[in-house]
Amino acid sequence: MTEIKSPKKLIEVALPLDDINAAAAREKSIRHGHPSTLHLWWARRPLAAARAVLFAQLVNDPGYQRELGYGVNKQEAEKKREELFDIIRELVKWENTNNEAVLERARKAIWESWRETCHLNRNHPQAAELFDPEKLPAFHDPFAGGGAIPLEAQRLGMKAYASDLNPVAVMINKAMIEIPPKFAGRPPVGPLPADDPRQDDHMKDWSGARGLAEDVRRYGHWMRDEAFKRIGHLYPKVKITPEMVAERPDLKAYEGEELTVIAWIWARTVKSPNPAFSHVDVPLVRSFVLSSKKGKEAWVEPVIDADGYNFEVRLGKPPVGYTEGTVKRTGATCIISQTPMPFKYIRHEAKSGRMAAKLMAVIAEGTKGRVFISPSDQIGQIERIAAPDDVPETSLPDKALSFRVQEYGMLKHRDLFTPRQLVALTTFSDLVMEARERVIADAIAAGIADDGLGLDDGGSGPTAYGDAVSTYLALVLGRGADYWNSNATWEPSGGFVAHAFTRQAIPMIWDYAESSPFSNGSGNWEDTCLQWVVRVIQSFQSEIEGFSDQADAQNQGISHEKLISTDPPYYDNIGYADLSDFFYGWMRRTLKKIYSDLFATISVPKTDELIASPFRHGGAANAEEFFINGMSSALSNISNLGHPAFPVTIYYAFKQSETKEDKTVSPGWVSFLDAVVHSGFSIDGTWPIRTERGARSVGLGTNSLASSVVLVCRKRQSQARCISRRDLQRQLREEMPEALEDMIGGQTGQSPIAPVDLAQAAIGPGMAIYSKYEAVLNQDGSKMSVHDALVLINRAITEYLSPESGSFDADTQFCSGWFEQYGWSTGQYGTAETLAKAKGTSVDGVVEAGVLYATGGKVRLLRWNEFEEGWDPTTDARTPVWEACHHMIRRLNEEGESGAGELLAKMPDKGEPIRQLAYHLYTLCERKKWAEEARAYNELIASWPAIVEASHHIGHVNEQQGLGI
Repeated sequence: MTEIKSPKKLIEVALPLDDINAAAAREKSIRHGHPSTLHLWWARRPLAAARAVLFAQLVNDPGYQRELGYGVNKQEAEKKREELFDIIRELVKWENTNNEAVLERARKAIWESWRETCHLNRNHPQAAELFDPEKLPAFHDPFAGGGAIPLEAQRLGMKAYASDLNPVAVMINKAMIEIPPKFAGRPPVGPLPADDPRQDDHMKDWSGARGLAEDVRRYGHWMRDEAFKRIGHLYPKVKITPEMVAERPDLKAYEGEELTVIAWIWARTVKSPNPAFSHVDVPLVRSFVLSSKKGKEAWVEPVIDADGYNFEVRLGKPPVGYTEGTVKRTGATCIISQTPMPFKYIRHEAKSGRMAAKLMAVIAEGTKGRVFISPSDQIGQIERIAAPDDVPETSLPDKALSFRVQEYGMLKHRDLFTPRQLVALTTFSDLVMEARERVIADAIAAGIADDGLGLDDGGSGPTAYGDAVSTYLALVLGRGADYWNSNATWEPSGGFVAHAFTRQAIPMIWDYAESSPFSNGSGNWEDTCLQWVVRVIQSFQSEIEGFSDQADAQNQGISHEKLISTDPPYYDNIGYADLSDFFYGWMRRTLKKIYSDLFATISVPKTDELIASPFRHGGAANAEEFFINGMSSALSNISNLGHPAFPVTIYYAFKQSETKEDKTVSPGWVSFLDAVVHSGFSIDGTWPIRTERGARSVGLGTNSLASSVVLVCRKRQSQARCISRRDLQRQLREEMPEALEDMIGGQTGQSPIAPVDLAQAAIGPGMAIYSKYEAVLNQDGSKMSVHDALVLINRAITEYLSPESGSFDADTQFCSGWFEQYGWSTGQYGTAETLAKAKGTSVDGVVEAGVLYATGGKVRLLRWNEFEEGWDPTTDARTPVWEACHHMIRRLNEEGESGAGELLAKMPDKGEPIRQLAYHLYTLCERKKWAEEARAYNELIASWPAIVEASHHIGHVNEQQGLGI
């Protein structure tokens, strides 16, 4: 059979990694209109990273002609590669997310590459099927999750398919890529609210999903008004009485007024363990502070009396020695008797049904900001009259990753909500379906032809439109559920209610905030829930089809002949199914009539979920085996189905506990690579995508590894053979130095990879060697494991960067060895002399070089800021690379990149060794957790391209002056 000619894609050769990482980091601070605010999902990939990876996965690397034997000018290839980098640099900027000029430039490059590939394969027997120059292949993400990758594929011009086993993820993807194109360009059908100031706005731009977004806003506003009619009495205002003013003169300005409540602050309670006070419900509180804003401080004081205690709000800073809270890491303390209450006691009380809640404070809206009010019996009892009905009765898992509440008697999801919150959620849930009927009627009245088909049946008329608006309103309700639960907390520094899922866990929360859907504070229906969803819908501009379906990645057939990029579960990091049950119950209650198949099960499917949960599989070993087997099966399916002209990109996200001394210690990473290799993929590259870095030096020493790694994979050749361990080691020695030089030197036209990223990026070329063979055989004939291969790859990286590699002078080898043992500290002269002789130098020689201080039998290395000022390498008879490197750091800090470039211009032959040494020293400092030292070396590498450019400019000027030009 004729072999498919598949040019290398840009992502297999080079990326402008710094630009992608900077944009991804910046995106974390973007909230309004960001798709992540449509509905909560855990560990979404940044849009910037997804967009850049997809583009680089689609376009041919400009040097591919040489790869296919056609010959190409290397300089011309690098120039064209830089043009593609420029596209990526613009593409990843948040403000260009919907910039059609930028997107069209990217789409044009994608089409050019696709037609080149089609031309190369025009004579292939499957050319008509696989290589239609007028039809770009479709995209599929089989682990679609939060939907960032399918959305960006659609934005780049591809028909997008998303699938996931989890119904909540399927709904999010429907809302992002499937529904908006169906109703693109349609004006809204709903009537404007009577109090809306835009009554005369008839010239609105309804392109994209703007009309759909407006209808969601209008019907959501109706829902709020209707809900208030039904349950507004459960959220009464607080009247400021003369008696309250007498106790709190600061309330005088509000005397007689009724203030809208933003939040009620509750403390969970258990009976006191002290027999003398066993009738008292004592509070479990992490902090009594209500406001820590300067000049607006407020706190709660438990006032103890003969009957027990009451909570009183105090203004100003708490006095010295006040009780910050009653719950610490080791347990709690009874505020009345000071009797310790270990968690074992609290858990027993809770499981026995004796955990309750007591109102600590009420926070209301005032004309001058937040008003903090002491609780009263009347205010505290209103919540008790709420009587929820028809509430989802799903059970919490017995045990699950990041769950803690079951040990405190919370066994059902409904236990995570107060009665008033349950009434609010059921009321708004019912109103979603009532709104649907109104939408259908209004759409028919607007003249839209009624095909009678719902959205799930492929309809596009009034019924389907009613389903679409209802889908988004259900997502609004999901945002409400994230705030209207007893795991939401009050944030005293910002003065707002924080939603429950600030991280991917359901921990035990002691004091919680109950927000009002009808206030103007955080957690309200109109602003916090509805408007955030509306902003996201407005950003959906694509008219290209998208599809979202429920499917198991191990046996789905959707990937057939499609480009694939995916973000699968990360071993045991996140229990998606268990967590999303929190939302699923409400989503199912609201939308089951519309999506009957999707919501057929009582809870989210878990048996086949590909995470390594020891709770489901009888221990860690069984969980790991399940994960490897299942992920291998899923990736094998992807490998067999995907379009052969493109590599597959797979994301893996690290958590901080997986890293130690610049290496990965969790089985998650190794198990994931195991699954990739066993699935029949070879790994051609590993690109670190970091989202935690606000600036080049921020975070060094605290988050040394990338938050995500993108693996670039190709299907392993069917004729792949086996090699020996010795052959692998030989190939690593021969091929890794060139690959590493490309990474740290930017030889392929890219910027050099920063030291903080090198440890992960360098795994790529090593794994490419290992994974292209059927197996690597040990001396006893057994197959080498991925773990053992990683050991050899990391050793090759270390050897290349080490001054012992032979690329460095003897003085530098001594300095490096001494630095590794002593840092900048003092050591014995005799020890130093022994080391110096072993390296082929002497202590006196290193002192003469100007980098070592020796006196009184003690020696230490000089810091870069102690080096000689005004140093000129052209007049220095002894210039080790160590000295040159640290003079460069000094010059960079004092005079910037131009000053460092001027210095480099005087010693161009030292450039490569300086850079290599900086990489080595950075790695060493990271391993030893010397953050400040690591920062200096990372800054030098990060600035290297600008330094080199400055040195070339100075060299050119000097050359012209020498020629008298």
